[in-house]
Amino acid sequence: MDTFAARGYNNASLAEIADRAGLTQAGVLHYFRSKSLLLTSVLELRDDTDIEQLGTERPRGLRFLRHLVDTAGRNAEREGIVRLYAVLSAESVTDNHPAQEYFRDRYAGLRAFVADALTETCGLGPGEAESARARHAANAVIAVMDGLQVQWLLDPGAVDMAAATELVIDSILASLTPPG
Repeated sequence: MDTFAARGYNNASLAEIADRAGLTQAGVLHYFRSKSLLLTSVLELRDDTDIEQLGTERPRGLRFLRHLVDTAGRNAEREGIVRLYAVLSAESVTDNHPAQEYFRDRYAGLRAFVADALTETCGLGPGEAESARARHAANAVIAVMDGLQVQWLLDPGAVDMAAATELVIDSILASLTPPG
């Protein structure tokens, strides 16, 4: 995790990863058939850690949106995981990157979860216009959270990821909630 976070996928060497793990390169490849499988396993471990925080059932509606704020706060205590995510998500847009499908699927699922939570919290109807607004708002929430992580990595003292995430979610909720 630390090596991928510090160097990205392309610049991380199996030799360094093996050394940090106290194994040989052959030992690493015994457990993970390839460097790309190791990368996706590291990303899945990151997600599994976050999912454990949710308990047995994913929260819905406003509880899910508050979970996003809580996650932003927890991330301020997990620099390595935040760096890993920021580096690899940006790097995954390059041709044939082994984590491209992982990030594409992750963003699609997250957009759907956030849009559903916004729709439920704001009491939006099933109309196409309201659904589109919820999807656009979901994109904005995710973009803010990802952008805050990069800013925080560059200057941790200047960025409160949880407070900024909460402000954005509250603003979006106020914007989407029908009058009355």
